[in-house]
Amino acid sequence: MVKLSRPAPRSLFFLCVILLVIVAFSFGFYVGRARGVASVVPEGEGELIGDGEIPNYLTQDVDFQQFWDIWNLVKEEFYRQPVSDVDLYYGSLKGLLSGLNDPYSVYFDPQEAEEFNASLEGSFEGIGAEIGIKDDRLQIVSPLDGLPADQAGLLPGDWIVLIDGVETTGMSVEKAVSLIRGEKGTQVVLTIAREGVDGITEYPITRDKIVIDSVKWSVDDQRVMTISISTFNHDTSELFSQAIQEALSSGVTGIILDLRGNPGGLLTTAIDIASAWVGYDDVVIERSQADVHSFSGVSAPRLQGIPTVVLVNGGSASASEIVSGALQDYGYATIVGTQTFGKGSVQDYRELPDGSAVKITTAAWYTPNGRSINEEGIAPDVVVEYTVEEYQAGIDPQDIAAREILGGTYEFEERQTEQIK
Repeated sequence: MVKLSRPAPRSLFFLCVILLVIVAFSFGFYVGRARGVASVVPEGEGELIGDGEIPNYLTQDVDFQQFWDIWNLVKEEFYRQPVSDVDLYYGSLKGLLSGLNDPYSVYFDPQEAEEFNASLEGSFEGIGAEIGIKDDRLQIVSPLDGLPADQAGLLPGDWIVLIDGVETTGMSVEKAVSLIRGEKGTQVVLTIAREGVDGITEYPITRDKIVIDSVKWSVDDQRVMTISISTFNHDTSELFSQAIQEALSSGVTGIILDLRGNPGGLLTTAIDIASAWVGYDDVVIERSQADVHSFSGVSAPRLQGIPTVVLVNGGSASASEIVSGALQDYGYATIVGTQTFGKGSVQDYRELPDGSAVKITTAAWYTPNGRSINEEGIAPDVVVEYTVEEYQAGIDPQDIAAREILGGTYEFEERQTEQIK
């Protein structure tokens, strides 16, 4: 039997902090149980089992003595001593959030919180790719156009197997980002697995200063305007407004809104963009545990009535899905491409007194008609695949389909039949 001793005096401060947390949690847990065992299972999330009794594991009190037992066991028996109380403390909090089984709910220690805040400023050096977790795999959500990841040949949906030889199984997005980012001019090697391609491939990528032009637009000789939005940043609304002014002054006959590879960004910016078509109607619905809130448009629908096609793919996520979902629900645009990523959840980010921070999912997004975005994504009205071979050959079948739709020459029934075959 392993002998367990009392905590060492030097860990008293951290143990007191944890003890306060545990006491508060235990008190709340006791009060909750006093209100009835049935409240342990939220309404609509599960049914009674067998003869109508709640499963035993849901009715048992949490034994926090086990936490202290393991703490002391680690302090005495771990082979590499001394064990840092600080590391154990922060590791415990990380484990608390990981118990939610939600890749977007994360605890940051002070150093990680500082790095995360730096990324929010939009000034960093890396490879220019959004990454996320889907199907329990670390994936490339979107390589941003013209940046190192895109230039190296990475594609949406690529599975990152290794980062500089470090296996990514079970790795958080934040940890992966910290490994991938680095000083301009240095190199990171991503080992990639790709659907439909045998084996794995190493991609050496040289990091660079990441500067993103969030909106680009052009008008062709058919008076069709293409507006490409790479991300929803602070400057996106102003740039998009400039594009609208040119569209109206040029008398465009159609608009292609290209959201492919757009990993999202600010909710307020997504609402600004969608408002150009939906006006003051609802753009997105946010559902939390206790509330349902609708976010309405904020400006006149200046582009409503102009035939519009929205291009999406597996790299279109978050704010991109809000915009495309709203335009699809109201019938203001035809959505063309492939299924979007399905990142439709809301995170609350809170900084803590010691410099650490916690990011926790508090709500999910739904389209104006009540369709869930999270994990499901937006299904296009017209499915058009875009193969690696076409990409390498400079052929864009999704853009071609969009122009045919706007020109009235797209053969919907025939194309859909071919896709089914």
